[in-house]
Amino acid sequence: MTTKKEIAIKYLDYLDKGDIENIIKLFNENGFVDSPIYGIMKADEFYYKLNNDTSNSELLLKGIFEDNDSNKLALYFGYKWTLKNKEEVEFDVVDIIEFDSFNMINKLKIIYDTVLARALIKQLKK
Repeated sequence: MTTKKEIAIKYLDYLDKGDIENIIKLFNENGFVDSPIYGIMKADEFYYKLNNDTSNSELLLKGIFEDNDSNKLALYFGYKWTLKNKEEVEFDVVDIIEFDSFNMINKLKIIYDTVLARALIKQLKK
């Protein structure tokens, strides 16, 4: 079985490449994402929506925090996000990933300061 840490690293790699299909395969059938901008939604809906708003993204892993007695893991990374309208925003992100008993992602909670990103997303939707 692939470890939680290996899955987290795959997740970041797929996110960096914009590989939505493989990201979704890391989630179980009920997997969902809790995002400060997009809200709570099923994983496939979230990543297609994010991909639709994104022209490019660059990630820089800063740390992986894992509690051996838990089904959770936290990723800390820098995110440079270029929207479809070519606006760019950079911020630090913490993703808290909750796994099921098969090491599939059940829940991913995204934490970051949305002040700049929220304004740019509003512009994009106009």
